[in-house]
Amino acid sequence: MALYKYIRNQWKNPTDEVNQLWRQRLIQWRHENSTVRVEYPTRLDRARSLGYRSKEGFIIIRQRVLRGGHKRPKIVAGRRPKHFHHYLALKKSYQVIAEERVQTKYTNLVVLNSYYLAADGRHKWYEIILVDPENPSIKSDHRIKWICDNRSRVFHGKTHAGRKSRGLRGKGKGFEKARPSRSANKERRNKVIRPRGLMNL
Repeated sequence: MALYKYIRNQWKNPTDEVNQLWRQRLIQWRHENSTVRVEYPTRLDRARSLGYRSKEGFIIIRQRVLRGGHKRPKIVAGRRPKHFHHYLALKKSYQVIAEERVQTKYTNLVVLNSYYLAADGRHKWYEIILVDPENPSIKSDHRIKWICDNRSRVFHGKTHAGRKSRGLRGKGKGFEKARPSRSANKERRNKVIRPRGLMNL
């Protein structure tokens, strides 16, 4: 059995010692900032499967996201009924929100992918894999140099978590309306086709 398979099995079926270690880690992480740079990935098997390599140009960030309903801002002015909605139902996952926050903070880097790390009753933690597109070792690597021309891929939903939120994880039967996007497909189906003779009226 390979090393990464051992790590994956240990993550899926943790022992009592591992659970106790994670409780201590969560206690420590709660007192840290929301965005923390780490030296090595906590889940090496998952990071490697998502494109991480131990070389110059790859950076790991641990991001904390608040769980619960996504509340609207407090009413500042006006008392119209549209201002009294307390919750905003987002179609984004917590993972996509974490990626966007990291990309907003590190504007000179590009988010490659991310993976789930831990959760408690109030927060969720994710680790984000960032790539420096200006690093010479990244530009010379034919496996990763494509990311130099895709700097805003997070906000276009092109990461692993973003594609899942957009419904692009499958192909074929059942996914006929998922491409190019669900909104574009809906607009195409609801488009009104006018007769040719009435085009100039």
